[in-house]
Amino acid sequence: MRKLPPLRAIQVFEAAARQRHFSRAAEELCITQSAVSHQIRLLEEHFNQRLFQREGRRLTLTPKGELLYQESARIFNELSDLNQLIAGKKHQTLRLAVYSSFAVKWLIPRLSEFRRHQPDIQIRLDMITDDPVLSDSVADMFITGQNNQTGYWQQLLHRERLIPVCSPNLLNNTQATDLNWLLKQALLVVDEGPLGLDWQRWAVSNDVAIPNDSEQHLFSHVLLAIEAAIVGQGVALASDFMVANDIAQKRLIALPFAGIDTGFEFNFLCKQRRTNEPAIASFINWLTLQE
Repeated sequence: MRKLPPLRAIQVFEAAARQRHFSRAAEELCITQSAVSHQIRLLEEHFNQRLFQREGRRLTLTPKGELLYQESARIFNELSDLNQLIAGKKHQTLRLAVYSSFAVKWLIPRLSEFRRHQPDIQIRLDMITDDPVLSDSVADMFITGQNNQTGYWQQLLHRERLIPVCSPNLLNNTQATDLNWLLKQALLVVDEGPLGLDWQRWAVSNDVAIPNDSEQHLFSHVLLAIEAAIVGQGVALASDFMVANDIAQKRLIALPFAGIDTGFEFNFLCKQRRTNEPAIASFINWLTLQE
């Protein structure tokens, strides 16, 4: 005979762990916050383990709580899929965790084609800023910089290369786009956190000295720098795939200066065991055909 934990308490725990909030879990499950607290206490007594801990006003999971959350979320996701299969429902939602920049500039413009061919498969995009935990509780599929992950199928989508771009209006009909011209322009600089400032990396890579008094505008994200370049505020360094459409539509011009290979790769990953699921297999087949 199977020894199972209290299943209702597991359901309540999974919602509370996912929301990281008891009151939001209560709203989701249409119960009171005190009922959520009661079910969590019941589960902690069953395991004789603390599952949550409070750090000020912040609710976090203990290591055992994190393990229970990862596995319970996976099980509930699989039960949801099984429910749809047995009920004969064709519609299926796949969660794809993806960087916002890659989604906006590469994926979203292409997704309409997939939706036309697979109207019964809905792709939910969950935007990420850092590499996520690879888990079914987070998403079904991932586009991240991670690679060679045990148990995951992987497809390289793009190797990042930064190229200098500006608005056609910035040239003012001049053809003298040499290095002296470039260093007189406002540089739209992206602070890439631990990697530093993108134009500084470009200067080191190309053995160029940027004058200390050069005009520079600082941005926290490359998408902001690209938009600033489009309206003529200066010269930006942008991932080639992000500005391909803007260049084709003449909103931007790729300047004749060296780019830099960042070494960063955008990879698609999903669990190896799930590649034969019809919906995921359809998405992989479509994705591998994209340029």
